[in-house]
Amino acid sequence: MTVLDTRALNRATLARQLLLDHADVPVLDAVAHLCGLQAQEPQEPFVGLWSRLRAFDPAVLSDLLTRRSVVRTHLMRRTVHLLTAGDALAWRARHDTMLRQRVLGAYRDELAGVDLDELAAAGRAVMVDDEPRSMTELARALAERWPRPGARALGEMLIAALVPMVQLPPRGLWRTRAGVRNAMLSSWLGREIDPPAPEGSDPVGEALVRRYLAAFGPATTADLRAWCGLAGLPAAVAAVRDELVSFRDERGRVLLDLPDAPRPDPDTPAPVRFLPAFDNALLGYQDRSRIVDDAHRNLSVAGARVVLLDGRVAATWTVTAGTVTVTPLRRFTRTDRTAVAEQGQALASFLSDKDSDRVEIAASPR
Repeated sequence: MTVLDTRALNRATLARQLLLDHADVPVLDAVAHLCGLQAQEPQEPFVGLWSRLRAFDPAVLSDLLTRRSVVRTHLMRRTVHLLTAGDALAWRARHDTMLRQRVLGAYRDELAGVDLDELAAAGRAVMVDDEPRSMTELARALAERWPRPGARALGEMLIAALVPMVQLPPRGLWRTRAGVRNAMLSSWLGREIDPPAPEGSDPVGEALVRRYLAAFGPATTADLRAWCGLAGLPAAVAAVRDELVSFRDERGRVLLDLPDAPRPDPDTPAPVRFLPAFDNALLGYQDRSRIVDDAHRNLSVAGARVVLLDGRVAATWTVTAGTVTVTPLRRFTRTDRTAVAEQGQALASFLSDKDSDRVEIAASPR
């Protein structure tokens, strides 16, 4: 079985994540290819797509949100993702059990004794009037019936797990600050979510395996689970196994992949890329060593924005008053600093609507 070293996996990841070359694809197609973008920070997907697409226009993504072609909803790992409407409808039911379990993991004591199916029905009854509500407003509407759990536990369970919801615009629009107002996914899109598959079949799980490998492969089954949060995919992997090819990494673990997916030469040059907070290029794996050193593994979990240099996390970045500030995590050569500064200027211009191209690069660590 062919062994793929870390650099080979890095270049494959960059290619799948549209980070090796700026892609000439429509924004909607990019969101679909990437299996959505993590989006609990509302403005971060705009940077993620700017880093991936040629001539990205943020107004296009805002328009897709207002036209209901993409939605913001809790899904993979119980985090807010920006997804195509079609994927949200197709995938939501398959994530239902995982979402419930994850909320219960945080609020098990508070929700002890609560019939979750009864709570779900009550939540839908409140939301059926199509009036957008905050999590607190929905929880307060049911607090008299369920006074013990408290508004936070009730609201989290309803919004993130029991009742498929979307976060409505203007939240998530370009350069817009807005609180979270929720509506039922089916009402917002005018179509019920796809029902669960019959017992013994898992077409959504099989589709998730293929889609994940197209956007993140080659990868282990542990990586797949880390991305979606679903425990019950071994049967789906087994069902599509004959469609896949296998490799091993340098630690001997089996990597699965689609046979015709890009696996570039490991010596392919990788451009500087600025990634947003919680980018799935990092969070989409259990083993992130293909893109970030173990010492910096948790930067993405902490919400740090990172800079890729030669395909690997080499710095963090922030922006204040139109100035992009880069903080190296390792020594930068003069060539490195020039390349990072050039891309940082382009990012500053994008974020400021061409009012600023200021970049500051801090001293490299000793």
